Amino acid sequence: MTADSASINLTHHFLIAMPGLEDEAFAKSVVYVCEHSERGALGLVINKPGELSMEGLFQKVDLPLHRQDLMNAPVLQGGPVHTERGFVLHDAMLVDVPAQEDAVEAAQEDDTEAAQEDDTEAAQEAEALSAVSHKESVYASTMTIPGGLEMTTSKDVLEALSMGAGPKRVLISLGYSAWGEGQLESELAENSWLTVGADTAVIFDTPVEQRYERAMKLLGLESWMLSSEVGHS
Repeated sequence: MTADSASINLTHHFLIAMPGLEDEAFAKSVVYVCEHSERGALGLVINKPGELSMEGLFQKVDLPLHRQDLMNAPVLQGGPVHTERGFVLHDAMLVDVPAQEDAVEAAQEDDTEAAQEDDTEAAQEAEALSAVSHKESVYASTMTIPGGLEMTTSKDVLEALSMGAGPKRVLISLGYSAWGEGQLESELAENSWLTVGADTAVIFDTPVEQRYERAMKLLGLESWMLSSEVGHS
């Protein structure tokens, strides 16, 4: 592993399989990296459709699907890990959560001017704190990904989609892809993958069969230009 590959963070990037990568799960695949750290990496293959449509998946979990735009979309094979579980990649759905307001206890017996000034400052500070908020996902079990996306594994996102609501742009996969500590960096050093910053239009707005070529074009490449000896970006 080189020093450069050890320090790079590929969260919200695409991994594009090189021609020499012959593993059945990853040959000619595009993987969206949801998380990458010194502990390893996690991602979803975005261009390998399975046998189920989204309508079929919802039938299997006893939910109707009132989103006509998703009915015929394929459920993807996200990777070889936990292939019995669903993983939903979607636009971030965040709500403001107010910070807990600090209690301000007024002095009962200290009537000095200094004490009154302290109370006023404390009250102003508490008022400012109560206005501060942070954002959390509306779903119970969600990974927030830098770049404006989330990956959710809880059923509540399916229930929202079932009712015709939920995130506008959605990709559902069965299974995910994972690399242990240093594993992805080693594969990069072996020229198994090209890497490029992710474009959400490739994930959500491009037909599945065109995603490999579209991801290549983000690097100014065509697949015919590559051989198994070409290095990664």
